[in-house]
Amino acid sequence: MSKQAKMIIDKDFVIAPVDKRIYGSFIEHLGRAVYDGIYQPNHPLANSDGFRSDVTEMVKELDVPIIRYPGGNFVSNFFWEDSVGPVDERPARLDLAWRSMEKNEVGVNEFTKWAKEANSEVMMAVNLGTRGVADACNLLEYCNFDKGTKYSNMRIAHGVSDPHNIKVWCLGNEMDGPWQLGQKTMEEYGRLAYETAKAMKLIDPTIELVSCGSSAQDMPTFPKWESTTLEHTYDFVDYVSLHQYYGNRDEDSNDYLAQSNDMDDFIKTVIATCDYVKAKKRSKKTLNLSFDEWNVWFHSNAADDDITENHPWQVAPPMLEDIYTFEDALLVGLMLITLLRNADRVKMACLAQLVNVIAPIMTEAGGGIGWKQTIFYPFMQASKYGRGVVLNPLIKSPMHGTKKHDEITDIESVVVYNEELEEATIFVVNRNLSEDISLATDIRGLEGYRLLEHTVLHHENLKETNGPGRESVKPVAVDNSKVDSGILHSEIKHASWNVIRLGK
Repeated sequence: MSKQAKMIIDKDFVIAPVDKRIYGSFIEHLGRAVYDGIYQPNHPLANSDGFRSDVTEMVKELDVPIIRYPGGNFVSNFFWEDSVGPVDERPARLDLAWRSMEKNEVGVNEFTKWAKEANSEVMMAVNLGTRGVADACNLLEYCNFDKGTKYSNMRIAHGVSDPHNIKVWCLGNEMDGPWQLGQKTMEEYGRLAYETAKAMKLIDPTIELVSCGSSAQDMPTFPKWESTTLEHTYDFVDYVSLHQYYGNRDEDSNDYLAQSNDMDDFIKTVIATCDYVKAKKRSKKTLNLSFDEWNVWFHSNAADDDITENHPWQVAPPMLEDIYTFEDALLVGLMLITLLRNADRVKMACLAQLVNVIAPIMTEAGGGIGWKQTIFYPFMQASKYGRGVVLNPLIKSPMHGTKKHDEITDIESVVVYNEELEEATIFVVNRNLSEDISLATDIRGLEGYRLLEHTVLHHENLKETNGPGRESVKPVAVDNSKVDSGILHSEIKHASWNVIRLGK
């Protein structure tokens, strides 16, 4: 007999509306993300601008509303002026972050045009590592000012008559990290980010600004970094960033799927720190969160180190090309549930990254086909069906133990209600690796709703991967749910990601 779990759903149990930008992503000038990824002018599927139409269509399928650009560590030595103007006049530069060669074929204007074709907006990052206030202001003027100034006229001379009107700007990247070019102390970054934010909002008061938070939950200065830097930037910024990657380095799959609990703890601690600064400043403003780097990243670490140390200064070397397993897809699903549960404060998030570099979308090196990794599917389904209002389900779940996390729930779930479509979507992960769960969900708070579909992402081999032309791990429709007298009865397979859709 299956283990039993119970859940109650009601339209009045509201957490917050979903900001669609929670389904954002990230493209950095790193590895094959840009060159040999989204951009490959000699590929048979390239458009007139050199961007691959097959890749663009997969990005559209994910429905990514915002894409962070151009980094990442890359931005801390980014000279944006080298990335605009006639392509044949642009200089090649040493990318010190990843010890690669940046040829500047794709720059601000090309990427912004591509993002629009992919139905996305740009989240632009400015260089506060090796540069500062003036350079950030010049880039903002180039992108957003209409005409009649040095940098707006420069953009027009480059063939872009209308402003890009980029609305979200990141004030640097991971400035607490010793790996970062131009690393800052808390006070140094706080002062620089404050002065940069103040100046940028004089140019365009409509923009939203993201202050750098800690590079990871385990940084030794976390969360003092947040409390110190935000005392400087709080009045001028709209978000603080969070970055976190997870991996199954210990080959303990049971404990691996508990790491979404760590993500929730991280978010809760940053919220508490923001609210501490709010109280200290006697402010009426509530600061929200931008979780603008999150994913699984550990498979490719040794290969990446070999390239940077022994084979530097290549153009678009194959770096950070993690090939994701089925269990990685489960953790990505759990992380999406965690982000949605915190939708009252997490308003933006970026799956890092989008193409080839720790990415849901891959292309074969040298011009082959594009294909979808295991993690493509939970992200795509959350983005497609997770629009509306997040409801907080009341869950009673069996528990199981893990090596580092003690007792954790078997069932993790969140519900998104779309009033306009008259639909409710239940996202469920069973992170018990061996036992199925019979889930009884009270849906009387959704009177008149019926079952539309139940899809499941499951494979008996946790290490199963997808590859070019081979999708072993993808969602399938199942007959595992039925509604009887206001109760939704669902069989939730062990180690599975489930999407259960209800509607009228």
